[in-house]
Amino acid sequence: SGESGAGKTESTKLLLQHIMNLCKGNLQLEQQILQVNPLLEAFGNAQTVMNDNSSRFGKYIQLRFQKNTVRGAKLSEYLLEKSRVVQQDTGERNFHIFYYMFAGLSSEEKEMYGLLDPSLYRYISGRFGTQDVAQRWKHKYQEVCNALDMVGFQEQEQVDMQAILAGVLSLGNVTFEPEESNGSVKVSEASRGWLKAAAVNILSQLVCCVSCSPWSPSVSCCCSLCADARDSIAKVAYGRVFGWIVCKVNELLAENVDPDVELREIGILDIFGFENFAVNRFEQLCINLANEQLQHFFNQHIFQMEQAAYKAEELPWETITFNNNEPVLSLLLAKPLGLLSLLDEQSAFPQATDKTFVDKLNSSFKGNLHFQSGRGRVLGFSIIHYAGKVQYTAGGFLEKNRDTLPANIRGLFINSITPLLSVLFQGIPHEPRPTVARVKCEDEALLIFLCPRQHSLMVLMERMYSANPHFVRCIKPNSQKEPGVVDNQVVLLQLRYNGLLETIRIRRDGFSWRPSFEEFAER
Repeated sequence: SGESGAGKTESTKLLLQHIMNLCKGNLQLEQQILQVNPLLEAFGNAQTVMNDNSSRFGKYIQLRFQKNTVRGAKLSEYLLEKSRVVQQDTGERNFHIFYYMFAGLSSEEKEMYGLLDPSLYRYISGRFGTQDVAQRWKHKYQEVCNALDMVGFQEQEQVDMQAILAGVLSLGNVTFEPEESNGSVKVSEASRGWLKAAAVNILSQLVCCVSCSPWSPSVSCCCSLCADARDSIAKVAYGRVFGWIVCKVNELLAENVDPDVELREIGILDIFGFENFAVNRFEQLCINLANEQLQHFFNQHIFQMEQAAYKAEELPWETITFNNNEPVLSLLLAKPLGLLSLLDEQSAFPQATDKTFVDKLNSSFKGNLHFQSGRGRVLGFSIIHYAGKVQYTAGGFLEKNRDTLPANIRGLFINSITPLLSVLFQGIPHEPRPTVARVKCEDEALLIFLCPRQHSLMVLMERMYSANPHFVRCIKPNSQKEPGVVDNQVVLLQLRYNGLLETIRIRRDGFSWRPSFEEFAER
């Protein structure tokens, strides 16, 4: 764990290399496992203002061992930041893979996928990079292709996957205009070429799939709804491709073992770091909530459970206090009046807006020490997190929480001429809405935000509580992304809010090494 840009993903790769070097077993399998990280980075990481290679999803890698040899691996992913596909703030980029494709594909391949100059595409904000950067991306594209081959993806699967990504980019350039004859909306004449380039005939049928709001039946409203539906399609298509990659990886890395021999496991969690940007949106709230839960998990193990064990042993012990973040989790997750419950409630009302949601928060949390009403013209609010105060811009909260897709679109995907796109939408149930649950542990109830994916944070936290955790705290040396520079104040702030000063004290005064009686006697 640690802030965005503190080195979590790099530490994960080093740890994997170290473990693979120690176990010395199935060399091919070990190489396949090591290739998983660069593959997922290409599709799940992006440049942000805080980090040039920021993880925009969480991943949990389970390494399965038998007789001290790695026999298989399983990957779980959750909370991919799909909104990045259609929108990036100033100084940020879309997912790496789009830029790698432009830099790495040959002219013939670009023509096959219908790709033109990258400056034309709205979803990558018309920004590309310098010649040096493009050369680096070209090298990265080759790494991705090698990783796909190494892990075991078929050539046709790789072609289909890139066709879908190219289609997503073309989709973003489709715009809408009013139909003069009857007042409805159609795909604009200027963007019909982009619609054709998208390869799947979706948006030409989209207008009949999207109905205008009954209380605002204007043409401009219909154009906006069609644009929202276009973006929803792009986000869902990309999200399904990412999920399919993870499923394929798990199929190819599944263990082949003797069922009578017990499997041991090492799990490595590499999660997106705490974020506080100039503009913080719904995605930052989800990311920071996950970090709040991990901080609570850390507090439980390092302070509450450890000190309870000392008291149970009747050891002389002076209680060490720590910054307990349960009030923040309660503010966010309590039912029925937590922030997410109120967001779900507002999302269920068609007439509700981001403003009515914020008004509800202001009335519900008046006087709460961890909540502050927004100030100024921008609609928003602030949360006092364990790592500090974060101001959230409320625009788009309801739409992103609903995460809706026009009802008829799934059928259009299933009938796509691209085989992989058809497969991605066949036999996949509707993704459930986010819900909240409680996980019991040592008489303490931990509130969990369930993400819509199969491997939810609840499942992850249950798994972590059942294991013997080791915490790797990554500390960011400076805020300028500069090598070899240590900003003492930046470092000290992280040491304080992570509870590391109190951790040092409990390690110094407590009993950090606990051998069994047999180990002690043998020594």
